[in-house]
Amino acid sequence: MRSKPFIILSAVGVMVVAMASGAMPSPDKRLTGKKADTTQTDSSRVKGLQADDAATDTTDMDSLQLAVYHHNKAVDDSLRLDSINRKKKNGIDAPVTYQADDSLVYMASSNTAHLYGSAEVKYENMDLKSDKIKLSLDSSLVHATGSKDTTAKDGIKGKPVFVMGQDTYDTDTMSFNFKTKKGFIKHVYTQQEDGFLTSEQSKRNDNGEIYLAHGRYTTCDAPHPDFYIALSRAKVRPGKDVVFGPAYLVVADVPLPFAIPYGFFPFTKSYSSGFIMPTYGDENSRGFYLRDGGYYFAMSDKWDLKLLGEIYTKGSWGFSAASNYRKRYKYSGSFLFSYQDTKTGDKGMPDFSEQKSFKLQWSHRQDAKANPFSSLSASVNFASSKYERNNLTSMYNPQSLTQSTRTSSVSWSTTFSSIGLSLSSSANLSQNMRDSSIAMTLPDLNINISRFYPFRRKHQVGDEKWYEKISMSYTGQLSNSINTKEDKLMHSNLIKDWKNGMQHNIPISGNFTLFNYINISPSFNFTDRMYSSKVTRSWDQARQEEVRDTTYGFHNVYNWNLSLSANTKLYLFAVPNRKIFGDKIQAIRNVITPQISFSYAPDFGASRYGYYQTYQKTDADGNVSLVEYSPYSDQLYSVPGKGKTGSISMDLSNNLEMKIKSDEDSTGFKKISLIDELGASMSYNMAASYHKWSDLSMRLRLKWWKNYTFNMNAVFATYAYDLDENGKPYVGNHTEWGRGRFGRFQGMSQNISYTLTPEKIAKLFGGGSDEDKDNKNKDNNDDDEGIDTDINSNVDDEMIKAQNGAKKKSGGGKASTDDDGYMRFSMPWSITFGYGITMRENTSGKFNYKSMRYPYSFSQTLNMSGNLRISDGWNISFSSGYDFDNHKISMTTASLQRDLHCFNMSCSVVLAPYTSYNFTFRCNAATLTDALKYDKRSGYSNAVQWY
Repeated sequence: MRSKPFIILSAVGVMVVAMASGAMPSPDKRLTGKKADTTQTDSSRVKGLQADDAATDTTDMDSLQLAVYHHNKAVDDSLRLDSINRKKKNGIDAPVTYQADDSLVYMASSNTAHLYGSAEVKYENMDLKSDKIKLSLDSSLVHATGSKDTTAKDGIKGKPVFVMGQDTYDTDTMSFNFKTKKGFIKHVYTQQEDGFLTSEQSKRNDNGEIYLAHGRYTTCDAPHPDFYIALSRAKVRPGKDVVFGPAYLVVADVPLPFAIPYGFFPFTKSYSSGFIMPTYGDENSRGFYLRDGGYYFAMSDKWDLKLLGEIYTKGSWGFSAASNYRKRYKYSGSFLFSYQDTKTGDKGMPDFSEQKSFKLQWSHRQDAKANPFSSLSASVNFASSKYERNNLTSMYNPQSLTQSTRTSSVSWSTTFSSIGLSLSSSANLSQNMRDSSIAMTLPDLNINISRFYPFRRKHQVGDEKWYEKISMSYTGQLSNSINTKEDKLMHSNLIKDWKNGMQHNIPISGNFTLFNYINISPSFNFTDRMYSSKVTRSWDQARQEEVRDTTYGFHNVYNWNLSLSANTKLYLFAVPNRKIFGDKIQAIRNVITPQISFSYAPDFGASRYGYYQTYQKTDADGNVSLVEYSPYSDQLYSVPGKGKTGSISMDLSNNLEMKIKSDEDSTGFKKISLIDELGASMSYNMAASYHKWSDLSMRLRLKWWKNYTFNMNAVFATYAYDLDENGKPYVGNHTEWGRGRFGRFQGMSQNISYTLTPEKIAKLFGGGSDEDKDNKNKDNNDDDEGIDTDINSNVDDEMIKAQNGAKKKSGGGKASTDDDGYMRFSMPWSITFGYGITMRENTSGKFNYKSMRYPYSFSQTLNMSGNLRISDGWNISFSSGYDFDNHKISMTTASLQRDLHCFNMSCSVVLAPYTSYNFTFRCNAATLTDALKYDKRSGYSNAVQWY
C-alpha cells in the first residue's frame, strides 16, 4: 500500500497543534490533552483522570491560569466520556484494518474512506475483498462492488468476496455493517457442504443467518449447472441447513412440473439424526411400494441405529433395523435384523399365499490392542429359506440369490500363557437354503494344553538325556449339537433331540536321531469319548421293523494307537559338461526325502470292548440274519473303527534345483526351481485280510512362474478288475503290478485362471510405459464409495466396482496427448478367464472287457468376467460361464454405468438362468441421492421374457 500525502499532512498538523498547545494557551475549545486510547477499559480511563488531578498543583496558578485549567479539565472529561459512550454504542471489539493496492481516499467531511484496487477490509474472523470498497468510519458500514472491465468475465472485475469463518460468499454487490453484523447482498454464490446456493437478493442478520429471495440450490459444481432447484424464498443457517418455501426442479434450464411447497436440506458436519427418503416403484405380484424409508438415529459417537420400513399396496410389508458400533482400540461391529411379511394373490382366493421370513446378521471384531490374551469375534449370517426370494435387492446379486449354504459363528478364546493353557468356545450354525435344514453346535468348548516335556530338568547340566525329549499335550472338546429343520429348532428338546459329548486326546511323542542322519519319531495317541446316552437296537418281528431304545447315563468309549516313523535326506549334486552347457549352469542339486512309518491299533470291534453289538433279525419269509451295529454310531464323536491295523507307510519326495550365473542377484548366482516337488506315497496293511496294499498317490508341484504355482495330484489304483460268475467286473485281489501293468489311473482335477489386461499384452510384446504404471497406481488409490456397512451381503461387488469405474477421472475435460501431440487413445479393459477340468473313472459307463478298464469322464467348467471402460464416464461389466456337463450357460449378468457429472445412470440385467433387470437414475450428491432418483426393476415373479 502506498503512502498517502493527505494522511501524512494531517498527522503532522495534529502533532504541531499538540506541541504548540503545551507552550501557550489556545483559543480552541479543547486547549490541551492527549487522545484517549479507545482500547482501554472504562475503569482505566477513570483512574487516568484521577491520576492527572492528583499530579496537578493549582496553588501556584493565577486566576487566568486557573480558569484555563478548569476549562480544559471540563473539556477533557467530556471528550473522554464521549469516547467511552461511542465505544459502547459502536460495539466494535477489535481493530478494523483495511488496505488497497491502487489508492485510498479519505473524506474528512463524511468520515469515509474509499479503497480502490484489490481492496481488503478485515475485522475479527471476517474478511472482505473487492475491487472497490467504501468504508464509513462513523457508522461502521462497508459497501463493496466490482469495477467495469471489458476483459473480465461478465464485464466486471474484482467482484466482492466475503469470507466469514469457513464460509465464502461470492457476490456482485455487498453492504455490511460491522457494528450490527448485518448485510445486504446481491447475486450471492456460496457453497454449503455438497451443495451450492445462489440468489438474486440476500440479507444477513446478526446471527449469521441468510435470507434468500429467488434463489437456486444445486449440487452441480459447473458454472452453468446441469440442474437446480428454484427456490422462491429460503433461509440458510450456515453449517446447519437451508429451509425453503415453494420450489420446483429445473433441468437443463427447463422447468419441470415437480414442485413442493416446503422442504429443507441439512448441511451439518456433525453426527446427526434425520429422515431417510424411501424408494418407490411397482411389482406385479405385490403392487406399488415404498421401501427403504425410515429414520436414522445418531445415538452417540460410538453407535448408531437405522430403522427402515417397506409397504406394498397388496398387503405385503416389512421392516429392518441396522446398527454400527465402534469403540476405539476396543471393538467394532455391526448388526442387522430384517423381517418381511409377503402376501401374493388376492385374499380368499386359491392363489393367495403369505410367507413370513427374516434375516439376522451380526459382525463383531475385537481390536488386538484391547486384550492380547482374550478375544471375542462373531460372524452371524442367518436367514429363513424364503427371505432371499422375497427380497428385491437379491434379484440382482447372483451370489446372494444362488447361495445354498450360510454359515454363522460366534467365538471366544482366552490364553493362560504362564501354564500354556488356552480355552476357546464357539457357537456354530450351518444352514442349507434349499431344504431349510440347519446344523447347530452350541456350545463347542475346546481346552488345549500346549506341548510340554514332563521329564525335562529345570536346570539342565550336561547333555540332554533321551527321555528328556519325550513330550506330551492335551486337547479336550465339549460339544452340544443338533440337526433339524429351521421351523423345528425352537421346539426341540435339549435332552432328546440334541447330541452332546466330550472328547479327550492325549498325544505322547519323541524325536531322536539315529546314526546322526536318521530321524526317529515314535508316538502314542490316546483318545477318550464321553457320552450321556446310547441307543440299543432290536428287531420287532410282528411289525417287521427295527426298534430303538435310548438309555441315558454315563458311557465311556476310548481307543489308542501307536506309530513309529523314520526319515532322512539324501543330497545329489551334478555339474553339467562345460563343453556342452557352457559355464552358465554351475550345478544341479537333487534332494531326495524318503520316509517310512509304522502304525498299530488293536481291533476295537472285539466283544470285550462292547463298542459293537448284534441282534437277530427274522424277516417275513422266516430268514434269520445277524445284524451288527454300534450303540454309539450316532453320537458326536462316533465310535472307534473295527478291525486291527498294522500298516507300513512309505513316502518319497524329490526336489530338483539348478544354480546359474545371474547379474540380477548381488551374489552373482541365482537358484531356479526345476521341480519343486515330485512325490509318491503308498501303504501296506499287515493286519488286513485282503487288499493290503493301498492306492498309489502321486503329486507334482512346479514353480516356473513368479505369480503362479502349478499343482497336480493323481491316484493310481493298485488292484485290478476281475469278473464274477455273472461276468460283472469287480475289484479283485490281484494287483495291476502283478499283471505287468502300472496302477490304474483314477483321475485328477485342475483349475486355471488368468486375467488379461492391455498392460499385460504390452508387457508380453515388450511394450508398456511408466505412465501406464502411474495411472494404474493412481486408479488403485482412488477412493471407493462402498456400502456403509458390511453386514448386508445383498450387494454385488462386481456391480459396485463397475459403478466406481464409470466415474470420470480426466482433469477438467482436457484430453491427454502422446509425445507426437496426438490425442492418446485409452480404453481400459480386463477379462478374467477361469477353466476347471476334472477327470475321473466313470464306473457307470460301459466296461471295456479287452483292457479291463472303465472309460473316463471329463467334467469341465468355464467362467469369464470382464470390465470395459469405453470412454470417460462409460463402463461395461459382465460375468458368465458355461457348464459343459449340462450344455447350458451358467449365471450370466451384465451391467452398464454412465457418469452424467451430477447424476449416475446404471442398468444391470440377469440373462440366465432367469431374466430380470434393474435400472437406476439418481443424483450423485449424498444430500439429494434419496430425493432425486428413479428406480425401475423387475422381480423374480415377473421375470422378463427376452426375444
